[in-house]
Amino acid sequence: MENTTPATVDQLYQELEAKVRQSRPEDDVTPLKEAFEFAAGLHKEQFRDSGEPYMVHPLLVTHILADMNLDLVALETGLLHDVVEDTSVKIEEIRKKFGVEVAHCVDGVTKLTKVQFYSREERQAESVRKMLLAMVSDIRVILVKLADRLHNMRTMASLSRERQQRIAAETLEIYAPIAHRLGMGKMRGELEDLGFRYAEPELWQDLSTQIEARRLASDEFLQQMRQTIDVKLGRENIPARVASRVKRVYSVSQKIKRQRIGLDQVYDILALRIITDSVKNCYGALGVIHNEWPPIPGHIKDFIAIPRPNMYQSLHTSVIGPGGVPFEIQIRTEEMHRVAEEGIAAHWKYKEGRKGVGQDDQRIAWLRQLVEWQREMRDPGEFMTSFKVDLYREEVYCFTPQGKVLVLPRDSTPIDFAYAVHTDVGHSCVGAKINGRIIPLRTGLRNGDVVEILTQAGHMPSKDWLSIVKTTRARNKIRHVINATERERAIEIGQKSLEKEARRLGVSLAKVSQEDMDKAISDYGCSKLEDLHASLGYGKFSPRQVLMRFAPASEAAASETQPDEKPAYKPGADGKDSDLVIRVRGMDDLLVYRAKCCNPIRGEPIVGYISRGKGVGVHATTCPNVTNLLYDSERKIDVEWARAGGDAFPVQLIVYSEDRPGVLNQLTSVLTSENSNICSLEARTDDRRQDSAIVDMRVEIRDKKQLERIIASMRRISGVRDVERVQ
Repeated sequence: MENTTPATVDQLYQELEAKVRQSRPEDDVTPLKEAFEFAAGLHKEQFRDSGEPYMVHPLLVTHILADMNLDLVALETGLLHDVVEDTSVKIEEIRKKFGVEVAHCVDGVTKLTKVQFYSREERQAESVRKMLLAMVSDIRVILVKLADRLHNMRTMASLSRERQQRIAAETLEIYAPIAHRLGMGKMRGELEDLGFRYAEPELWQDLSTQIEARRLASDEFLQQMRQTIDVKLGRENIPARVASRVKRVYSVSQKIKRQRIGLDQVYDILALRIITDSVKNCYGALGVIHNEWPPIPGHIKDFIAIPRPNMYQSLHTSVIGPGGVPFEIQIRTEEMHRVAEEGIAAHWKYKEGRKGVGQDDQRIAWLRQLVEWQREMRDPGEFMTSFKVDLYREEVYCFTPQGKVLVLPRDSTPIDFAYAVHTDVGHSCVGAKINGRIIPLRTGLRNGDVVEILTQAGHMPSKDWLSIVKTTRARNKIRHVINATERERAIEIGQKSLEKEARRLGVSLAKVSQEDMDKAISDYGCSKLEDLHASLGYGKFSPRQVLMRFAPASEAAASETQPDEKPAYKPGADGKDSDLVIRVRGMDDLLVYRAKCCNPIRGEPIVGYISRGKGVGVHATTCPNVTNLLYDSERKIDVEWARAGGDAFPVQLIVYSEDRPGVLNQLTSVLTSENSNICSLEARTDDRRQDSAIVDMRVEIRDKKQLERIIASMRRISGVRDVERVQ
């Protein structure tokens, strides 16, 4: 991008003011001008990586907000959103100059960059947590943040490859899903495509080229369908405008990966959209379409009768057109179309003096639930994992026997359903009926299921439920009950083990001074003796370690006394594979082993989980079992990669591809070029799909970066539909 002169900064503001005067003629723009002058003065000596004046960024962010028709508080926030983060100004000064509302919004979008955190992940988690809390009281916080992220994504060309990929990943994992939950389809789509473009540039380019080629080839077909629909709807006196829609590149890539199909099997890349004037005419148009072309069974979705949680409404149907060509048609009203594109921003009630959305708006009900359970999560990693899982999922619509609709994530179980009804119903659940039949509690729910929960007074949830449930609400409620039970047991075990070790060494705990005891408790990061007993019970520390702190004089006696048995946590004590490449931060006498469920490799974020008598199991933070295992945060322990070197780790990969000659040779060539050893390899045809093949391979990988290079290279091979690591 060419450098932008200061004159252009003033010009951008003049255009912004003109836009606001046109859309909001009754508003006094004086506060907007004051915010611009204040921010421009503070950012005067600052420049972006592209070389343009920094003030261009807040101005263009505010242009995006003005296009949403947001009020002056949101626009002032857009101009001021970086002044606290990037200059010496304090939030108190913003509050004094521009008022409480603007200060609250600016504070909400300000990242916690000036607070010291252990890791980037922890800083990200706490910044998101802060943003969520601010969003609950004022939704404008996230609207400004989304506009900020959108403009940053549009202008990432000048950043380093590493920063591009990091920001793109964060956008795809956090901000695009938030836009989706708020019903902002247009914003979400652009964020996803830009994120995909920088996260996987080669795949994005390849898919973009293919989709554009198909669009050009199908223009004539779509034009013919549009003319036919216009004529048919006209005969039925249904007023409508018909437009074509091209599926976004990111959505196509996700469908290919999810269903492991080729691009030629994605039938909804091209679609027609019918926009009419009433709900009655939406259903009338659907009848006209089905009378003209046969619908594909199972591909009719009515989101008008049952809207999605983000308030999206539309009729979707896939039909077989002339020549046997399948295509999708979406039918909605003008208002539905506006809501689908703009989401929560389409209902900005500025004339009523409100903050845009009512407290009963379903699109922010999920937000209040997030804030409710996030208060219980002290661990940043656990918070971010649950947050991401809860953000972006397909829904399933089920009914209570009384006919109430409950929306749950796809593959949810009756246990999830029970907790969605009420916490007490979840705790006391002993069985369930789906459509009148008793079924196992691990059964996945489907659209339209009528679910009846069977309860028993006094029943409590099982730890096994953690591996079954899909919703964060259910998981947190189950954890809470199990944690309380496990903690009581750990306290009892810890106290007994300490007393037993004291008797063996001849130490009288009754004679330990309160001062020495308090110091030892504090040294182990505990606030009271019960916490220390719990840590001992979980196996975090050995009783002997604690006794040395309680009564240092016992150290000599301990050295003269032979232990009854080997310490359970000495590295290599059990003769198994003890991973010296991983260590527990701050300790060197715990047995550490890599979990077999995920086999973490160097460079991956890892987390330790203490198991009594086994030591510390180390998992990748992305391991599917981590969320279930770490139901008790007291068992979590910090671990780190201990040394660099040439250690190789076995990794299982599955490649889904077309069944054609030469694919296997190209796959092994990628491994040869990376000097990666093949431990085992099996290739077979896919019985579920014609002309498809599956290749299972176990290869040796040095670190995460090498694995990413190998997967990216394999995905670029013609005919390869997806490559996934087995965890």
